Order: sequence, then structure tokens, then C-alpha cells
Amino acid sequence: MNPTALITEFYAAFARHDSAGMTACYHDEIEFHDPVFGKLKGIQAKAMWQMLLERSKGNLKIVFSDVKASGSSGSAHWEAFYPFSKTGRKVHNIIDAAFEFRDGKIIKHHDHFDLYRWSRQAFGVTGTLLGFTPFFKNKVRKIAQDSLKTYLLKYT
Repeated sequence: MNPTALITEFYAAFARHDSAGMTACYHDEIEFHDPVFGKLKGIQAKAMWQMLLERSKGNLKIVFSDVKASGSSGSAHWEAFYPFSKTGRKVHNIIDAAFEFRDGKIIKHHDHFDLYRWSRQAFGVTGTLLGFTPFFKNKVRKIAQDSLKTYLLKYT
């Protein structure tokens, strides 16, 4: 599959809530990074998508656009609409993704988004007052990583 088609298939699977389809686009040595989970490798990155889709209970809408790829790198813009599981607050996250490819699969996936904007939506007043602080960002990251570790212990 060419890189543009690979990125398109990844997000089409995401929009269908198909974690197996998403992770089939990933290389076994995938390295994922975003502001919430930090750096995840291999099974951690794949399990993260499975966990997020399972927990969304179908209340997740994904829209993607501007898929580009050339040689061994690519990019896409995507947006997620969902109620945040901890607070029930509606989130509209706007993300720009960068990709690298190896052996016909995604080997690196880096999602860029404004964590403070996300925190304000997900946590309301608390996110507005504290979401920009390193303490709050580290707390969010630790909770996300701990949640993934617990998920991996249960399901792998």
C-alpha cells in the first residue's frame, strides 16, 4: 500500500472504530508520541488505540483531511469529537499528525495538539486554571500512562 493510502486507511479504520484495522497499518516497531501519552512503542501504541476505542463506547467521531505523503514521510490533519470519559465534558480535539514509513507500514506517528486547549475542554474550570502548568500536564500524562498499563495487564 502506498503511504497516502496507508494514512487514509488508518483514519478510515479509526472512523469505523476498528482498532485492528488501525494497528494493521502500524509496523511492529511503531513509535507513537502525543502530548497526553508521551512516547509509546510497539504493543503499547497499538493497545492505546484499542483502549481508547473500547472506552469511547461509540461516542467518538473522527474527521480527517489533508493527507499527504512523499517518500518515507507523510502527514494528515484530523479532528476528534467525544465526551471525555472522566468528566463527560465534550471535547473537540484538533490534531496534526506526522508519519514515517518502513516496510510498507507506519513506523513513527507523532500527533501534535494544544494540550492546554484540550485540558480546558476536558476539565472545565480546573483545566482552564491549571492546564498550562507542568504539574497538571505531568498529572494528565501519568494518569493516561497508568491507565494504559492497567489495560495492558488485563488484555495482553
